[in-house]
Amino acid sequence: MSVKTQSISFQTLPETLAQMQALPEASLDTPVKTAALAVCALCAYGRNPAAGKDMLNWLRGPRPLSNYDISFLNDRFRDGKHVPFSYFAGAVPENDYTPSVPFTVTIEEGPYADANPGYKKLHIRSGGADNPREIVLRQKGDGQWCLWEQFLMVGIRTRKSDDPWA
Repeated sequence: MSVKTQSISFQTLPETLAQMQALPEASLDTPVKTAALAVCALCAYGRNPAAGKDMLNWLRGPRPLSNYDISFLNDRFRDGKHVPFSYFAGAVPENDYTPSVPFTVTIEEGPYADANPGYKKLHIRSGGADNPREIVLRQKGDGQWCLWEQFLMVGIRTRKSDDPWA
């Protein structure tokens, strides 16, 4: 089974929806661009939930976050804001998930990425997990790819600074 990978790098991470929309990836014309921006939006959510919510809602197109989605994100960020950063190159437990600059996310497309027409299932590796995590995009009629589902905000290895056994 072959896996196709593509990396996208950011010199800085957007902190507002306007900054995100100014990025070249904001064309949302490929599922990989939308997936990379979703990681950026989750990083922003950890710093500023309102700004992160604006970004995620924009990436989701005509399907904004539900109250359940917001509650889920708030719960996930209660234990720390490092999880989304773990998807960038160089971010590992030993350095408390501090990514290298530029911020580079590598997205994988496996053999079943196109199993459902109009959807694209991709995977992103975390420096704190053995297996890549899934993200699903859905294409709108205008050709733009929107965030449909993300399974990125799940448990990863403990940061070294939080590990009582380190």
